[in-house]
Amino acid sequence: VQVVESGGGLVQPGGSLRLSCVASGRIFSMYTMGWYRQAPGKQRELVAISIPGGRTNYDDSVKGRITIFRDRDIRKNTVYLQMNSLEPEDTAVYYCKAKFRDYNFWGQGTQVTVSS
Repeated sequence: VQVVESGGGLVQPGGSLRLSCVASGRIFSMYTMGWYRQAPGKQRELVAISIPGGRTNYDDSVKGRITIFRDRDIRKNTVYLQMNSLEPEDTAVYYCKAKFRDYNFWGQGTQVTVSS
């Protein structure tokens, strides 16, 4: 399974970004898809996950500001991370992970920088 993120960049505080993650494979609907982030000098942490069946979970620090959702066209094999009201503390490399049973597949990451 190949996982490719896109959509990162530089944004001002209070701004928005939408990250995209495409995962290969014909059973995308069965993957648990997660977004994680790693800031300089910190451990990688979970931001949000999308579980088959529609349930989602978020880290408390992003609730109300960030939304994970899958493209309605399942053929696109894409999950998004809509980020609003961004703060400098959101600056990090954002990684997407596809999980199927005991297998985890990571993307290379996309940099998000929140700065004025």
